[in-house]
Amino acid sequence: MLMRRFVLAVAALAAFAGMPVHADTPGVTESEIKIGATFPFSGPASPLSNTGKGLIAYVRSINDHGGVNGRKINLVTYDDAYSPPKAVEQTRKLIEGDEVALLFSPLGTPGLSATVKYVNGKKVPHLFVVSGATKFANFTDFPMTTTGLPSYNTEGKIYAKYITRTAPDAKIAILYQNDDLGRDFVAAFKEALRADFDRKVVASPYEVTEPTIESHVVSLKASGAQAFVIAGTPKFTAQAIKKASEIGWSPLTIINYVSSSVSATILPAGPDKAVGVIAATVTKDPNDKRWADDPGMKWYRQHFEKYLPGSDIGDNNYLFGTQQGQILEQVLKQCGNDLSRENILKQARSIKGLVLPTLMPGIAINTGPSNSMAYTQLQLQRWTGSSWEQFGSVLSADQNQSAPERP
Repeated sequence: MLMRRFVLAVAALAAFAGMPVHADTPGVTESEIKIGATFPFSGPASPLSNTGKGLIAYVRSINDHGGVNGRKINLVTYDDAYSPPKAVEQTRKLIEGDEVALLFSPLGTPGLSATVKYVNGKKVPHLFVVSGATKFANFTDFPMTTTGLPSYNTEGKIYAKYITRTAPDAKIAILYQNDDLGRDFVAAFKEALRADFDRKVVASPYEVTEPTIESHVVSLKASGAQAFVIAGTPKFTAQAIKKASEIGWSPLTIINYVSSSVSATILPAGPDKAVGVIAATVTKDPNDKRWADDPGMKWYRQHFEKYLPGSDIGDNNYLFGTQQGQILEQVLKQCGNDLSRENILKQARSIKGLVLPTLMPGIAINTGPSNSMAYTQLQLQRWTGSSWEQFGSVLSADQNQSAPERP
């Protein structure tokens, strides 16, 4: 009993004196904090792993400048191959083997679905996971989790409203990945269209194990749809855009943010075949001449040249990963010397008006007790054949939209 009182008294004095409060936090020393993440460096969604490479590069830049509050970041990353069993194995390794203080930016809806209950059960901060699956933003079920992608539900509702206002009589074809990623988009259209959903929508799911989704595209064209929504990952989105063009199908086409990278989706599909495709975004396009003199993009190009030499700056996944690194930096700065898991989570839910240099104008990061999502706003853009062109105002799922004129 006396020893317990002594330990408590020392902890109280340390907190009072501004000394580090992390005695019970695995992975934290006076000189570093160990953080873990999994990415699909191999497998069907491997283009998305460049998000992880962008995060790794930004963490390297943080460490080159002395770390955060004098403490370097030891970022431990593993390949989960976009496979749920592998994600479980690697996540357990990070928590029980490497003893990380927190998980930050693990990517992929299937793997996160397989691990989120385990991580929350272990009470490990599970921060800004790269999935827009609506369930991960439910802090009642997953109190240790915050999300780093716009909610698929938010994104889907924005697309549904846009189609309704732009082409009110259009039949809508939805090609979707058969997991929480795709199903959330379908659910969003059901919520937005209500009684009209069954009459207006034909939906076709695909599995990530399928080598090609061309037959789905042919079937959806045969439905007579005038609008085509693709909710998946870059490989399959590129296939769908290319096949639609090859069979002479030219519907109003919308792709999800995850698949909006020029290098990962548009170039494999064929830039000419993607003309007119619409997507929502939160980030600027590094290759867009509109941002040539933008201070934020000038900084990013310099950062990219130093920390990601030889990589393709047109791949938006690198940029998104860089932004993830900046969010991590902000959270750790806010933590100060209190690196208890409780405070790490508290600070992740206390970000106010964070504007990053590569975000679209008008978009800021705000989290709070009732919001687990980094982003709740999106900007629509259209592919011109050489770049993305933004139109309309910044949108959220609960606001009305006007249908902008096509240029």
